[in-house]
Amino acid sequence: MVRLIIADDHTIMRSGLKQLFALAPDIEIIGEAENGEGLLALLPQKNIDLLLMDLMMPGICSIELIEHIQSLFPTIAILVLSMHNEHQVAMRAIRAGASGYITKDSDPEKLLAAIFKVAEGGRYLDPKLAEDMAFSRVNRQQNEVHKRLSEREYEIFLLLAKGMSVNEIANQLNISNKTVSTHKVRLMEKMNFNSLSDLIRYAVNLEQV
Repeated sequence: MVRLIIADDHTIMRSGLKQLFALAPDIEIIGEAENGEGLLALLPQKNIDLLLMDLMMPGICSIELIEHIQSLFPTIAILVLSMHNEHQVAMRAIRAGASGYITKDSDPEKLLAAIFKVAEGGRYLDPKLAEDMAFSRVNRQQNEVHKRLSEREYEIFLLLAKGMSVNEIANQLNISNKTVSTHKVRLMEKMNFNSLSDLIRYAVNLEQV
């Protein structure tokens, strides 16, 4: 029996997962959270095998959240279920301490297989992302530029590249407009960009959008 917590800020997503897992006799949902703060408050109260979490919840930066959870609860396996299908994002999650990464457009059978594999101490990476990592043609020198960014700056970089405004990003991450603007200025400076067009062009070359 795999005892798990679902962490996702979308109610419909959590409901759909609960309906799916209701059909799997070897999975028991112990709790659910809609943001990082709620998740951190819930974890000490529950004895679980696996945390199934989204990457883009409001509040705490997702990568920092994974690192924090791993430091506090090292026995809990983390499987990321994300809308992001970029292998760079997946690698950041894995390096932070996640044991697996799968995208939300995956088949239910693949998700269930990933859950059982990670819960048993294994690792799982979405096959398409694994292929992208193996055959990536991105220029290595170009890759170094975005590695200068902090985790929060990188998160905002991705959202800017997807065309989101400062206000939209602030609402998405549950932080102030001023904080987003500050991070935007810093990341533009670090990456030597003069405009958003430069940022988007770079992101496209990285296959980030």
